[in-house]
Amino acid sequence: MSVKIAVGAQWGDEGKGKIIDLLGAQADFIVRYQGGANAGHTVKIKDRKFVLHMIPSGVLNDNVISAIGNGVVFDYDSFIQELNTLKEGGIDPDGKLFISPYAHVVMPYHKEIDKARESARTTKIGTTFKGIGPAYQDKICRCGFRVIDILDKEFFAEKLKENIEEKNFIFERLYGESEKFNYDDILSDCFSKFEIIAKYVKDVSILLDEAIEHNKNILFEGAQGTLLDIDHGTFPYVTSSSTISGGVCIGAGINPTKITEILGVMKAYTTRVGNGPFVTELHDEVGKFLAEKGGEVGATTGRPRRCGYFDSLIAKYAVRINGISSIALTKLDVLGSLDKIKVCTAYNYNGKILHDFIPVARVLENSEPVYQEFDGWSEDISNIKNYEDLPENAKRYIEYIENVTKVPVSIVSVGPERSQSIFKD
Repeated sequence: MSVKIAVGAQWGDEGKGKIIDLLGAQADFIVRYQGGANAGHTVKIKDRKFVLHMIPSGVLNDNVISAIGNGVVFDYDSFIQELNTLKEGGIDPDGKLFISPYAHVVMPYHKEIDKARESARTTKIGTTFKGIGPAYQDKICRCGFRVIDILDKEFFAEKLKENIEEKNFIFERLYGESEKFNYDDILSDCFSKFEIIAKYVKDVSILLDEAIEHNKNILFEGAQGTLLDIDHGTFPYVTSSSTISGGVCIGAGINPTKITEILGVMKAYTTRVGNGPFVTELHDEVGKFLAEKGGEVGATTGRPRRCGYFDSLIAKYAVRINGISSIALTKLDVLGSLDKIKVCTAYNYNGKILHDFIPVARVLENSEPVYQEFDGWSEDISNIKNYEDLPENAKRYIEYIENVTKVPVSIVSVGPERSQSIFKD
């Protein structure tokens, strides 16, 4: 039995979708435990590319059961759209895809509040306008709807009236728009769409408990990355959920003693989408090179990703916070043809040298990177299958990451295809 977590070890967009898809061949269950449709996992299979925001990317494996845990905020529109896309692509998820009845639902008014709130901010935090923050806010305020609530038509119809009245009142007072949300339209929309969704609803916590009892292999799929964690990220430029490995137990209802392995997914360089501090960000030709060669565009927003050198402070922080036991290093091929490759080994914060990552935006905004330089390689490594065949300088780069994090690199990704993966051990 294996109960493994694959967690993003930077600011998200590390290539978790590909790694989950790759490891899915050995998994019986793949589970999302936090976030919502603000995640974007891109998986390329031969001539087909699938971009999934709500449904776990493990659904692309024929023999895997995929589940959405209670810690996810459930966007039913995105879920239905992705269902249709999968079926059009020849993948039928019926019978192998489930959603927890206790997951909170992203309502239409959450998305509008998200847009209005970001527009009103003096300092933008870079929200995706998917309604994630407002949905989690209603969860914490205990006025949100869970999947099971909408399936109870009588209860939902009554409670929705209260929520619509409240949201319209707030919207009018704060943003000057009256009668923004229509009760009948939202009620009808939810009833019709949850008729489609109802057959996918199943208690995920019980499902996983039974799976563990029968020695099944479970893989938890994190969304976003460690530095976007609501508690441990670069607040306030974060998401609204626990993106780290500890979020699994709450977001899926699993006993923490059952976790057997935590895989940290890291890019061979660093990227970030949206606003917020980024110490190693590059504004030169190398930054442009990484963006172009790496195809660095956000899967959810289409926004260009900001690019920078690998940050060892972030890597060490992610290992500590998550308890990472091995690393999947992605996009190593993108660094090919650079004569020199830099790695950030410390921060210079107003003359003080910092060796540990501090998740405080104003500190990071006033920090400069201290770099160590490595020789690059000119060879195309995208078709290499064995670790021993990598260029010596590429292996030295990987060995540095292992030494600084004190964690082995177990997977090296050298391209977007499943086949472009090297299992190091």
